[in-house]
Amino acid sequence: MGEKIGAETAVSRLTGWVMAEHQDAIEKTFEFKDFSEAWAFMNRVALKAEQMNHHPEWFNVYNKVKVLLTTHDANGVTTLDTEMAQFMDAIA
Repeated sequence: MGEKIGAETAVSRLTGWVMAEHQDAIEKTFEFKDFSEAWAFMNRVALKAEQMNHHPEWFNVYNKVKVLLTTHDANGVTTLDTEMAQFMDAIA
């Protein structure tokens, strides 16, 4: 499940991520050149999410993908979330 670290600690370790307003979660909006690039990003993340068995909440409109990460089983942000965030940052 990952070690629970909380949103504040997570955002201090990441670039461009912020704490969500109403829950122990982190979020970031990624912007791409067009819809195809946004979709390709989501496909790569989906494969990683399946491998990790840790799935993001996200919303896509055209070239933007808004992501929210939290570990529901832990009721908050864990090291799994920071691992996923770092992966997303690396491929974006």
